[in-house]
Amino acid sequence: MTDYRINPMPAQIAPELAAKLGRVETATVGHWRHWGFMDRGIQPLLRTKRVAGTAVTLAIPGPDSTLLHHALGLLRPGDILVVNRLGDDRHACWGGGVTIAAKKAGAVAGIVDGPCTDLTEIIDSDFPMWCRGMAPITTRLYNLGGLLNHPIACGGTVVQAGDVILADESGVLVLPPGEADSIADAALARQERGERNQDRVRAGEKLGDLSGATKMVMDAIKGRA
Repeated sequence: MTDYRINPMPAQIAPELAAKLGRVETATVGHWRHWGFMDRGIQPLLRTKRVAGTAVTLAIPGPDSTLLHHALGLLRPGDILVVNRLGDDRHACWGGGVTIAAKKAGAVAGIVDGPCTDLTEIIDSDFPMWCRGMAPITTRLYNLGGLLNHPIACGGTVVQAGDVILADESGVLVLPPGEADSIADAALARQERGERNQDRVRAGEKLGDLSGATKMVMDAIKGRA
């Protein structure tokens, strides 16, 4: 018996939060937070893009994309479709046609824990995608079932429908909605400090002096004397 398990579409993050996160680098958050980041094997196909939006979660069996096609009709502006391929690394579920449908729905990105196909069409559509590379073998409509808006794993990270996704050239970060605003504020403050320090280095100061690394090294050397 075919088994589809479909939950309602999640509440979306506020546009103001998405705009704020659009100024945040994932690598900035990675200076202090060590969880919520997807496996670095999930890489951007359009390397200059940064997006923030609401996670819509999908899990589909390896050769089948039936539920994916259905989910495309439910996507809303600001959504990011996050796809668990249930361990399959052979079949590309996402290509040019899926890209056009997702973009038409207003989705801001797609993230697939597996390969994609039709790279040129994705680039021509200017649609941000993160995946594990390319593959020529595609899925079909086999009606094998799947999960929509249930908790899934993507890139070794748990993603729940309604989570906040921040993705850029460095990788993908998953944030609980209740934490995203404060994390964005902390990251922006850190980025501003970093920009000031970069200006000071350009002016001739030493990075080791600014960061405190040189003092650590010299104190350690003195301690051995």
